[in-house]
Amino acid sequence: CDAADQEVKEVVIGMAHRGRLNVLANILSKPYEVIFSEFEGSIDPKTSLGSGDVKYHLGARATHVSPSGAEINITLASNPSHLEAVNPVVEGIVRAKQDKMRLEHADAPGGDYKDGVVPLLIHGDAAFAGQGVVAETLNLSQLRGYTTGGTIHLVINNQIGFTTNSKDARSSTYATDVARMIQAPIFHVNGDDPESCVRVMRLALDFRQVFNKDVVIDLITYRVHGHNEGDEPTYTQPVLYKKIEAKRSVRKLYTELLMRRGEMEPTEAEAMLDDYRSHLQEAFERVRAIHEAEKGKEIEIREEPEPLNEVIDATYSSREDIDLIAEKLLAMPEGFAAHKKLVRQFERRAKQYADGKVDWAMGEAFAFGTLLLDDAIVRLAGQDSRRGTFSHRHAVLYDQENGYEYIPLNHLRPGEQKPLLVYDSFLSEYAASGFEYGYSLEQPNALVIWEAQFGDFANGAQIVFDQFLSASWTKWGQQNRLVLLLPHGYEGQGPEHSSARLERFLQLCAEKNMSVCNFTSPANYFHALRRQVKNSVGRPLVVMSPKSLLRHPGVVSSPEEFTEGTLREVIPATLDPAQVKRHLFCSGKVYFDIMDALEKEPEKKAQIAVTRLEQFYPVPHDAIMAELERYKGAEDVCWVQEEPRNMGGWTFIKERFDDKLRAVHGDCGKFIQYKGRAARASTATGSSKVHQKEQEALLAKALNI
Repeated sequence: CDAADQEVKEVVIGMAHRGRLNVLANILSKPYEVIFSEFEGSIDPKTSLGSGDVKYHLGARATHVSPSGAEINITLASNPSHLEAVNPVVEGIVRAKQDKMRLEHADAPGGDYKDGVVPLLIHGDAAFAGQGVVAETLNLSQLRGYTTGGTIHLVINNQIGFTTNSKDARSSTYATDVARMIQAPIFHVNGDDPESCVRVMRLALDFRQVFNKDVVIDLITYRVHGHNEGDEPTYTQPVLYKKIEAKRSVRKLYTELLMRRGEMEPTEAEAMLDDYRSHLQEAFERVRAIHEAEKGKEIEIREEPEPLNEVIDATYSSREDIDLIAEKLLAMPEGFAAHKKLVRQFERRAKQYADGKVDWAMGEAFAFGTLLLDDAIVRLAGQDSRRGTFSHRHAVLYDQENGYEYIPLNHLRPGEQKPLLVYDSFLSEYAASGFEYGYSLEQPNALVIWEAQFGDFANGAQIVFDQFLSASWTKWGQQNRLVLLLPHGYEGQGPEHSSARLERFLQLCAEKNMSVCNFTSPANYFHALRRQVKNSVGRPLVVMSPKSLLRHPGVVSSPEEFTEGTLREVIPATLDPAQVKRHLFCSGKVYFDIMDALEKEPEKKAQIAVTRLEQFYPVPHDAIMAELERYKGAEDVCWVQEEPRNMGGWTFIKERFDDKLRAVHGDCGKFIQYKGRAARASTATGSSKVHQKEQEALLAKALNI
């Protein structure tokens, strides 16, 4: 009510499962009948964000009206049982809402749109002290790419984590001490005193609104039961629970206080309690009657998901827009002291474009720029993303005299375009990617990208990928369009700078839940990024993005490929089928290694066709079948990859290709062959010399030399 009266438009809440049903019922006014029905195994899609998860993971939305008549929207974010994982997701949702308000009212005088949307995170004491994502989320609170104007943190301090005592759960005095890292004020309040709790919440809101910084409330209380109502807490905390059993409940204590002050009569208190219990009982009986009547009905288990109506608008752009972007990328403002090396690099890029060649960085800029001109939001954040880890992007230029920042793509058609939002992230994967996931949820018509410094580093965000990114649609009915750029490729840089773990993402693929790609063409990358916004269906895009290919002379596209056509999920081989004896399928950087090796073997070059699989998932069945049919006369069909046999795409494509080969050749025992490294425990060797020998060996196997 206080937030509504202070003209806050929305509060976004993130919390784990403990107490969630209470919040849904009493804060978001979710009907008791629906909650009881969910406990009986049913979920009402009208009141929740989805139907594929347990009841205490579901989110909800509601509008609250204060006594003064002011309205405030409340959103409770869906989340898994990974406790604090929802924290950065909520921050991303809030930042997206604030950015939307700011961009939609760009001409409004004054006003800080951070005050209009407030994040509220509800934590458990053990999780707040123990989960590293809490510290990561606190650390992003004042960063320009991530700040939401302060978060209110409410720690429900039960003084116990499942069965673990606080002395075994943390090394600090208080569970909230981690918040000292950002000098947030911390209020400790007794949960037995409701009026003090309300006063502290009001203080926290006022502090957040005035200073736009995080504030923490340590609500010291206890669990009446164990971890749940069926638990037996005295197994592990006998002394503590003797004290708890002897305590009077908060309701009784507060009722007695009100009666002592003469503000409530005993009969009035009893009547209120009886009335509340009767409401619960009546709702429960109604639900029980419905479920009794439905007993015996068969539950239908779907084998295949119902297809979504997928419509993709044109992903090409006009030559006028492409030429404009090329011009503005290479132009500097008057008096701007650009770095001399960059000036030379841009001059080479201008000549390259004049010669009809577009490299990876320029193709990406074309995607960003054309979307900005189409009035779409483009947000890119990641480790060293403004320059690019491999010094290829240079989305932000810095004056060498005064450090002034200049973003060329923000000056295409001033006043007629959205700004490019590009940030170097803090050194995080978990919270950083969770934030962008949340941002993408709230900005469904935006291109939102999280980029890892190296693809291997995405390991640190695995919870976000497993619990949110891959399953948000089936669990919660939420579509998101987040793009992951994960630098991938074997250049002899060792185990931690080679593999983005393609195989792990492919294991998550089902029900057309995401796109997983490994592009070798700047134009394909361009169309894929634009497809993320132009597609009526929102799904994440995982890109095994290049490293050495960023400057490979063969990784170029013509300007015409950006002004016509669409994404090529498979790039066909170019040889005459009549001459082909071996048909190779591959993906990514290894294609260029194969082609370089074939240049040294003229006879093999005329006999070996090489088809590029640019998109692993959704599997481009028709395009693959067309290539297998075209080269059905080949003696061998092989899959070539750089990754070890137990990694990469091999285990994903083998069964699918074998099925297709049977469709082409009949049941004649023709299977796809593997050409690559042997199975390994580590992704790559640490020796560049050994790497080179391995690379030569796998190419020799692929070319049969």
